[in-house]
Amino acid sequence: MLWLLALLLVIAGVIGLVFPALPGIPLLYGGLLLAAWIDDFSLVGGWTIAVIGVIAVIAWLVDLVASVVTTQRAGASKQALYGTMIGGVVGIVGGVPGIILGTVVGAMLGELMARRGAGQATRVGIAAGLGFVLALAAKVLLGLLMLGMFVYAYFV
Repeated sequence: MLWLLALLLVIAGVIGLVFPALPGIPLLYGGLLLAAWIDDFSLVGGWTIAVIGVIAVIAWLVDLVASVVTTQRAGASKQALYGTMIGGVVGIVGGVPGIILGTVVGAMLGELMARRGAGQATRVGIAAGLGFVLALAAKVLLGLLMLGMFVYAYFV
């Protein structure tokens, strides 16, 4: 029964890497940790799980910070930063494309509300969208690295 739970957590985690409504990295790590624990850490040792945990924290931080950092680097106002976050949340209903579009539109609307020009709003919106896409790519790569390390340790 625990193996089934571990497998379901890993599957949900992998889906969550690309579907932001699910906390992919924590679910993936939880499933891998449970699977290692089931075997009393005999196949996948504590050090491997610790390294996978560090990668999980890095992936979580990248996901949390990337859009905000790229938006700030484009000279965004506070309203644009709030718009980025709100637009991303609203865009969840449209999946990954909806989140990207929501992030871009939210940042642009926030920048326009701050009474900045259309050119600046466009620059900030593009930066917000690019930040989200880069964060998504990094999160997927780091999640696959976590899974690959676990599989390698388990079978080799």
